[in-house]
Order: sequence, then C-alpha cells, then structure tokens
Amino acid sequence: LLQHHGGAQVDIYEKLPVPFGLVRFGVAPDHPEVKNVINTFTQTAHSERCAYYGNVTVGRDVTVPELQQAYHAVVLSYGAEDNRVLGIPGENLSGVYSARAFVGWYNGLPENRDLKPDLSCETALILGHGNVALDIARILLSPLQLLRKTDITDSSLAALACSKVKRVWLVGRRGPLQVSFTIKELREMINLPGARAVLNPADFTGLENAVKDAPRPRKRLTELMIKTAREKPGEKPVEVQAMAGQAAAPREWGLKFQRSPQEVLPTPDGRKARGIRMALTCLEGSGDSARAVPTGDVEELECGLVLSSIGYRSLPLDPAVPFDTQRGIIPNSSGRVEGVPGLYCSGWVKRGPTGVIITTMNDSFDTAQSVLEDLQGGVLDMSPSREGFGAVESILRSRGVRPVSFSDWEKIDAAEVARGKAAGKPREKIVDPAEMLRLIGH
Repeated sequence: LLQHHGGAQVDIYEKLPVPFGLVRFGVAPDHPEVKNVINTFTQTAHSERCAYYGNVTVGRDVTVPELQQAYHAVVLSYGAEDNRVLGIPGENLSGVYSARAFVGWYNGLPENRDLKPDLSCETALILGHGNVALDIARILLSPLQLLRKTDITDSSLAALACSKVKRVWLVGRRGPLQVSFTIKELREMINLPGARAVLNPADFTGLENAVKDAPRPRKRLTELMIKTAREKPGEKPVEVQAMAGQAAAPREWGLKFQRSPQEVLPTPDGRKARGIRMALTCLEGSGDSARAVPTGDVEELECGLVLSSIGYRSLPLDPAVPFDTQRGIIPNSSGRVEGVPGLYCSGWVKRGPTGVIITTMNDSFDTAQSVLEDLQGGVLDMSPSREGFGAVESILRSRGVRPVSFSDWEKIDAAEVARGKAAGKPREKIVDPAEMLRLIGH
C-alpha cells in the first residue's frame, strides 16, 4: 500500500508489545534464515507513513466498528491463534499438548511460557505429517550444542537438556503420497546428527510407479523417503556419535502411516498419557483428495508424550465481523470481507491455515490490490472526518490502554540481543509482557 500509493498512511495494531507474529513465534529457532523477512518488515515500519501500535487487543481494547469509524479501510490479518482439536477421549490427559502450544513454549510466546511439558518419557508421538510436526521432532532430538546457538528460550533449553526423549514417531492418517511436509525439512531431519531415521520399506511398495507422473516436488519428496527407507542403518561417523553424547543409545525417529488416533490411554491413576490407540486405515481415492477410512483393526503404541499437530484454527475477533465457523475464515472475495465495504482480510484468516511465509506475502499483495482498486473505484468512503489514530488514541486512553511504539519495540529488541550476546545466542527473548513494558518504562 505504501509503495503503490504515495498518500497512503498505514497504522498497524498488534496484541503483543512485540511485532512479527508467526515469524517470531512460529519459525523454528534453528531456522534463522527464514526470519530474514523481519528486515523487510522493519524497513516498512520505519516509513514516516507507517506507525506501529503494539499492546492493543482489537476486539477488546478497541472494536472493529470503532476502527472502521476512524479509518477509510481496515485490514484484518490476525492469523490463526487456536489449534484444531482431536476430539478423542484422553486428549486432556497430562502429557498431551497441541503443537501450537509446544512451538509457542520453545519460541517464547508469552501465553505458552508456563507450559512445562513433561519430557521424562523415552517415546514421543506427534500426530501429523506437516512441517510443524518435523520442526518439533527436530527440536526434541537435536544435539544441545546445535540449539544453544539459536534464539530458543533459556527455560526450554534447560528442559530439553534434561529430556529423556530419544524416540519420536510421526503418525498420519493417510499414506506417504499425502504427507504435507516439504523436502527441505525432511532432508534436514534425515541428516540430523545423532538421530537415525526408521522408515519401513513395506510402506513404500509400488510407490515409484505411482509418483512417475506426480508434480516434481511430490516426486522428489517420495523418492527421498523411499531411498531413506531402503538404506541399511549404516554406522554414523564417530564424531557424530560423540556429538549426540550417547553413542550406545542413538536417538531415532520414524514415520507411521494410515493410522488415525482413537484414544489417548491413561496411566493406572488415570492422570497421565501412557500410550495411544490408533485405528488402522485404508485409503479411498488417490492423491491429495484420498480419504482415510478405518479398517476395523487397531494398534496401541506406548508413549508418554503426545503432540497433536493437525492444524491451526482462526477465531472470530469481533461480533461485528462475519465469520465462517465451519471453515474458520472470514468470508471474503479477493480479501474483501463479504457485505462489509471498507473491511478486508489477509493471510490465514482469509484463506485458512496453509502455506509458508511466501504464500502469505503473495496473499497480502492480492488484498492490497483490492484495497487500491476500491480506492480508485470510489468504493471507499474517503470523508476527511476520519482521523485515524487520533480518534483511536482517545478511545484507548479512556480505557486505560497505552500502546507500544516501534521505537519502544526497538528498545526491547536491543535488550534481547544484548542478553543473547552474553549467552552466545542471537537473542534471548523476553517472555513476560509485563517485563517488556517495565523495560520501556510503561
């Protein structure tokens, strides 16, 4: 918007004092290169036509209708802050966590800072075959010296240092041709020092022919799984074993297919997870649209840690905004919220929680295009009475809310980087919003 319209002014409202959302709290700590997009975001925020107001919860501190009164156009881009639930017995036992909460915990998301996951078991089971599931498996099995150099939070690092987890199963309802992780993440997992991949060659019988005509990414991904399944568990170099620090009991991970969770099984006292019962499935249809149907057979697997990575879910933000609870999105066409001129949406709340950062960026350009078209086409009410932040500021003040500016964030950023430097890390994230606010003298 700033680039394509010389007169546009953009105000960004954010619930947390700190910006960058999923890039800061979702991207794995050992993937710093993926966070480079922060530099572009920062450049944008430094424009004199852009302002950042953190520590403001839209829907509570200020409503969407109040924003619509103050601005010519309002774009909702708040993502998916909940997770899909399994809906099976035992889901609430101790030792069962959503991937979203677990990722939030090791990435310093304030709401998950007290998660204290129990890592005292040897076997963990992750339900889901996406990149988030692979991220979690990698963090659970990575040698500590690899993690020490990242921006993973101090308390998670301490918990992982005491972790007894040495085996991780990634379980999916469908087959190898339906996994949704990408080849880069799979390759990284296969090459993880001190961890062995356990793939069953029988799971891949006949798949080479099946992927002959598949799109190239799917073909390469499947071929890599087949190659890994057929490799004899050769000895890893001695230095890799030393790095793992437990040459006698190497860590391992594996993929299990066509299994659908039925129940998390409790320990005798009924409190903790001790395993999971899964229905074996067969596939109806082929390719991405294949459905998993229970065969009637079941299987039990022992595990003391269950992580559910079956997808994120957007929530309605404000009663004034239409919301499709079935699909978990704001109903829209090209980002224009249906039936509400001047209101737009972008990202996961617009099209559902799929895709990577580049997908979401392209999607936001598409929504910006719609805003610019509506501006030119006279759809937007351009009355000068809309005074933007001026109007919102008095509302926030009357409710005792003090926004955090981008230069406030840069003070928090500097403090995090300084704390990290002392520990040999890129940064040490502050996980308590109250401490962030104290730091900037709020």
